[in-house]
Amino acid sequence: MRRRDFITLLGGGAAAWPLSASAQQQVMPVIGSLYAVSAAEWAPYMAGFRRGLTDVGFIEGRNVTIEYRWAESHLEKLPAMAADLVGRKVNLILAGGSVVGVKVAMAATRTIPIVFTTAVDPVAAGLVASLNHPGGNVTGVTLISSELAPKRLESLHELLSAATKIALLTNPKNPAIFKQDTKGVEEAARALGQQIVIISASARR
Repeated sequence: MRRRDFITLLGGGAAAWPLSASAQQQVMPVIGSLYAVSAAEWAPYMAGFRRGLTDVGFIEGRNVTIEYRWAESHLEKLPAMAADLVGRKVNLILAGGSVVGVKVAMAATRTIPIVFTTAVDPVAAGLVASLNHPGGNVTGVTLISSELAPKRLESLHELLSAATKIALLTNPKNPAIFKQDTKGVEEAARALGQQIVIISASARR
């Protein structure tokens, strides 16, 4: 799926749906939103997504519907949520909050377009074939923030040169970021001769 096809999927999706026998009206396109985090955590980002939709002429509740599914860090809930969205025949699935959520969506459907947001390298994480040509039914946006983790350690090392230990707080429930951050920071620590302590933590509900 190409990125420029996103609007076409919404605009043309409704035309492909069957007309209601009673209302004789086209059904609004539906976006399935599948996130590993909570609605409160992702509120600013989802508000930005809705503003983006409005900018291209789609207003939630008026000419597009969004079906929200929030796992609230309970990753075991994601497969059932993804299956539910697929069963509802949504036009596309917006997935993120964890690479796990994106992969669950990918496992649930090979035909419904999936648009992801992630902070890791999507090629290394196995989400797409390449950045220029994602392939299949998956595309998205990445910040690749894990590349900055070693730079953060270097900055701390310069600012706190007398520190004997520096801790890295990580979230093991987001395994792709956990792995990349930990590897990058450990390599940087060895190069700097800095002792690093890895601390795993995740939100409890």
